[in-house]
Amino acid sequence: MIPGFPNAMPVQGLTGGLLIGLAAALMLLGLGRIAGVSGLAARATGITNAGAPRDVAVAFVLGLPLGALIIAVLTGGITAHFPKSVWPLVIGGLLVGYGTRLGSGCTSGHGVCGLSRLSPRSMVATALFISSGFVTVGLLRAGGGL
Repeated sequence: MIPGFPNAMPVQGLTGGLLIGLAAALMLLGLGRIAGVSGLAARATGITNAGAPRDVAVAFVLGLPLGALIIAVLTGGITAHFPKSVWPLVIGGLLVGYGTRLGSGCTSGHGVCGLSRLSPRSMVATALFISSGFVTVGLLRAGGGL
């Protein structure tokens, strides 16, 4: 246990981070494509024709929940907590989608793939979404939301 973070799971976090990095490296080195989830999702759903081959994008996007399912089965389940109303999820999803399009990529594309390539645009984007997260958590805690 980490003091001040009773629910922290450092080994699982490290393992997940290594797997994400491996997937990003395989995608970049094997196909010459960035493993940004928003771009792959747009390609898989036909929103865009740019990027990875469609079958690769579909496989990648389907692999995300499939991987979670495999871990859930192997570990005996995953506990998830959702708000009583669906509206915070809908509003949050729309805001994330809008920000993803506005920022020309998502957190995985900029934070994992862009930073590893030393992309200036990704450095700015990552700094902005991390600082926005800090501010949001601070405001929610101040308001009693967390």
